[in-house]
Amino acid sequence: MPESHQGLKLYVTTNSPFARLARLVVLEKGLESRVEQIIAKTRQANSPYYRVNPSGRVPCLVLPDGRRLEDSQLVCHYLDHLDAAPRFEPPAGDAGLEVRRLEGLARSLVEGVSVWIREGFRPPDEQSPGVIAHERERAVRLVDVWESEVGHPALQGSLGNMAQLTLITALHLERWNPEFEWRAGHPNLVKWAELLVNRPSIRDTMPEG
Repeated sequence: MPESHQGLKLYVTTNSPFARLARLVVLEKGLESRVEQIIAKTRQANSPYYRVNPSGRVPCLVLPDGRRLEDSQLVCHYLDHLDAAPRFEPPAGDAGLEVRRLEGLARSLVEGVSVWIREGFRPPDEQSPGVIAHERERAVRLVDVWESEVGHPALQGSLGNMAQLTLITALHLERWNPEFEWRAGHPNLVKWAELLVNRPSIRDTMPEG
């Protein structure tokens, strides 16, 4: 094992969709022996994790030299290039632009539904009906778009790009938010998601309901 790849520590939680993206890359690339995964205690006063990452966000990848990478896209990019054989890197040209476009569309769904979930976890008297309504409506619009986009060639076949990983991560947020009812009226999206549900990496990182 190259010296520069020793001592990698990936801090995650089991309920963060952004951490799940990093966990999926580790599993899909077979990096379990090269990356130590550590469950971080976030959103707790005086958590020891804040000494590792002052922002408290996950995922956070600590490199052997002590540098921290905390943006999920950056973390996934670094992990994908560990073995000098990147699998999730978009291709060159217009094909790569399409993959990045789809990833951005999927990330919008992840981010919006995550805000919706967090708002729902607040005490009832602290929740914002406006925020909840906004994110619900955004999710409805995006799911409608995805019903046609999911047939895109870049999303077919074995997992090979971040657009695929991000979309399945977004859809599985239904386990945290039962009101995120994306299945009804979206048979293409349901079929696509069902093809992946038994894949070991997907199954092993499924959000706890």
